Amino acid sequence: MNVLSLFDGISCGRVALERAGIQVENYYASEIDKYAIQIALKNYQDTIQVGSVVDIKSEDYKDIDLLIGGSPCQDLSIAKKGREGLRGSRSGLFYEYVRILKELKPKYFILENVNSMPKEAKETITKELFGIEPIMINAALVSAQNRKRLFWVGKLVGDTYEKVDISLPEDQGILLRDILEQEVDESFYVKNQRKNTLISNRPQDINRLKGNTLLVGGTNPTIRIGQIGNGGQGDRIYSQDGKSVNLSANGGGRGAKTGLYCVGLIDGKNSQGKRVYSADGKSVTLSAGSKAGGESGRRTGVYLQNEGIRKLTPIECERLQSLPDNYTEGVSNTQRYKALGNAFNVDVIAHILKNLK
Repeated sequence: MNVLSLFDGISCGRVALERAGIQVENYYASEIDKYAIQIALKNYQDTIQVGSVVDIKSEDYKDIDLLIGGSPCQDLSIAKKGREGLRGSRSGLFYEYVRILKELKPKYFILENVNSMPKEAKETITKELFGIEPIMINAALVSAQNRKRLFWVGKLVGDTYEKVDISLPEDQGILLRDILEQEVDESFYVKNQRKNTLISNRPQDINRLKGNTLLVGGTNPTIRIGQIGNGGQGDRIYSQDGKSVNLSANGGGRGAKTGLYCVGLIDGKNSQGKRVYSADGKSVTLSAGSKAGGESGRRTGVYLQNEGIRKLTPIECERLQSLPDNYTEGVSNTQRYKALGNAFNVDVIAHILKNLK
């Protein structure tokens, strides 16, 4: 295939093509972030970088087989207050995708964007893309990350495009604990939030306690088990026995880009190893040999018994995006997190590519 990738980022589309077994003759990448370009070229030196989408001229390209891209979502995402939608300066670049698609008329196109966009924006994109309705695929089916995205996939038939029917990938059943690194530097941990720290005092969390493992329920759950302080987006704590939250390119705070996770065992003991009970419940059974004993009282807290609370490492985030370990190595961790938060999940795109006929 000759491929033109708009908003290419770190060339996850190229990795997906390779994983789908599709040979690439020329891969043109439109990207303006210098760190993303650095990562892409480190992994694929033959990538042809072509600059901004607004500068692309159709006469410079011939016989493009696939146009692929995830147009910017910042003005569409529910995370953006007062979002401007497709009128925004960044998400409005979607219309450059439409322009290039109509000028080049590639054999296939794939457009990706966030599932949380307003209904009106979704309808507008569908109308602009020849009435082709999107499919929503959650990357949780093929990875340990909850990441819902919409995909518009079309095939050129005559002078117009028709929808390519895409089935959902098979659920691989991967949880966060399956992709965690075994040895992680202390810098990734939240200070003063190590073992024997109270991570939750909510009754629903305590009631879900069974041995040292929180019960997992529902389909592809992200299990929130506590918080630090007021529990803002970057201070919410999740269990390693569920899926991660959606990786984000933006946002400050301790865990805003990756989420914070309790990596260790859970128990109902305080720092002295003693059970903690509520004054609102029954007392424990008194015995002659000690002041208290038994297990009949209602526990008031869920404590971290082992390990600690931390954000994810860049390698773990690469795994959440189905990328090879150290794919983004060579730039700062800040830039790695940003690039990965903006990226495609590779195995989702590979699944779509395998369905092109």
